[in-house]
Amino acid sequence: MPVSTGSLRIQSSKDLTPAVLKKLNDHLSTLEPREILEWAIDHLPGLHQTTAMGLTGLVSLDMINKISIDREQPHLVPLIFLDTLYHFDETHALVRRCEQVYNVKFHIYKPADCENVKDFESEHGERLWETDEATYDFLVKVEPAQRAYEQLRVQSIITGRRRSQKGDRGNIPVLEVDSTGMIKLNPLAFWDFQQVWTYVRANEVPYNQLVDQGYRSIGDWHSTKKPVSDDDERSGRWSGKQKTECGLHQDYFKMRAAFVAAKKKKEQQQRHSIGTPFSSDY
Repeated sequence: MPVSTGSLRIQSSKDLTPAVLKKLNDHLSTLEPREILEWAIDHLPGLHQTTAMGLTGLVSLDMINKISIDREQPHLVPLIFLDTLYHFDETHALVRRCEQVYNVKFHIYKPADCENVKDFESEHGERLWETDEATYDFLVKVEPAQRAYEQLRVQSIITGRRRSQKGDRGNIPVLEVDSTGMIKLNPLAFWDFQQVWTYVRANEVPYNQLVDQGYRSIGDWHSTKKPVSDDDERSGRWSGKQKTECGLHQDYFKMRAAFVAAKKKKEQQQRHSIGTPFSSDY
């Protein structure tokens, strides 16, 4: 049965069967990013934007602001910022700047029961990203995101992913559904870095001052360097590793299972080291 993209009412990801997704992506791929966002605002349930304050997410934020102004409404898409506790100071400054410029508050989520680096490292140890990278990713990104989604009743998320960022992002569609049933919208999927940067400058969008120092993709300070290749803007992330994602866009159930297994193993090792009695023959 043909799918009418104009009259389609999406109540949940269950409505997005493979056939419906294909039809929608065929339509959405012909639209400009602002048009995609307008469609999403009108059609997707529980729509939020999660952003690490990268340039692509900032473009979406600015476009949504303009749509909201045109419709004479407050900012139409709630914002989520995942504070890993290891962001650059410039990134935190940008969050505050965007709140002022766009008159909007971010929902900020941190690792569970942690307000600062001291809290986190007291519980999980120092430089966890080196000793157990998968656990680090789960604790600072994946778990806080899932907590945000549950508390805010998020059903659909706007991301800042683009095909030109390569890696796992090389073939992403505009609209998709992940393993948890979360609807993900990638409104700038077909834009390249130059298109994003041109929009930022032309529209005076606030951006991370590290960009002026040569950075392109900016995450935690310990995993972010200037790109090593002009053809790959994310080549400065996790330099020297076979890694292109932090876990936020990977299979949640696999990451949670790996985290639980690692936690259980650590607890067993701790019990063994503490509980094994000293034996003596005399």
